[in-house]
Amino acid sequence: MNIKMLSNTRAGFISNSLLCLWCFFASPLWGEDLSRTIEAVKPSIVGIGTFQKTRSPSLNFMGTGFVVGDGSLVVTNAHVVPTVLDVDGMESLVVIAARGAKEPEIRTAVRVALDKEHDLALLKIGGEALPAMKIGDSETVREGRMFAFTGFPIGMILGFHPVTHRGMLSSITPVVLPALNSKQLDVKALAQLQKSAYTVFQLDGTAYPGNSGSPVYDPETGMVYGIINMVFVKGVKESALSHPSGITYAIPSKYVRELLQRK
Repeated sequence: MNIKMLSNTRAGFISNSLLCLWCFFASPLWGEDLSRTIEAVKPSIVGIGTFQKTRSPSLNFMGTGFVVGDGSLVVTNAHVVPTVLDVDGMESLVVIAARGAKEPEIRTAVRVALDKEHDLALLKIGGEALPAMKIGDSETVREGRMFAFTGFPIGMILGFHPVTHRGMLSSITPVVLPALNSKQLDVKALAQLQKSAYTVFQLDGTAYPGNSGSPVYDPETGMVYGIINMVFVKGVKESALSHPSGITYAIPSKYVRELLQRK
């Protein structure tokens, strides 16, 4: 084989290799498949808040939720749902739902099930059924899998527009964060250690405080495998907007499935 033929062969090999790499990274996982899934998922994403007519503003956004079951049930984080409402002032728990091109619809909600240990809450809303998301089996999930999550990262400051982020499942890790030394162990930490340990998903996608309650789903099927729970935040809560850590945690969907059985 002469030098020219060898050069052409090498050039062809490099070209084919680059083409294969391009095909791999240009996989429809983050392309058309995800675009279609987001379009299908968005009608199921709702805001969670409280409404009080005499208050300014009357609507107080608390976090994100998503519709499940028969279309009248909403899953969110327990810490998103207020424990006490101003009954005398006619404050009510509400779910903000999209209505296509129309203005968002505010529906009164009631809490029907609570799982404090896994920070989950199930709400019931009235009215016409909303599109529901299906719950997958989180026991089948392995590290390295790609996911997307949709919610309201900065609340409704810019209007009722769900935002989608993506990330890889970096680790399946115990929920208890170990202390660096014994001086950092307080009563609350010891009590948590004594409880039956369970694992959570760690994602390398960036979530924000308003994302609490967002569904973590398969980018191709829209099947839910987790629910965004917390973000490591340096300093005050507001600093997460300018200095996000990039580490996000999600509660596995197995606990959502258990919660649904309590209603």
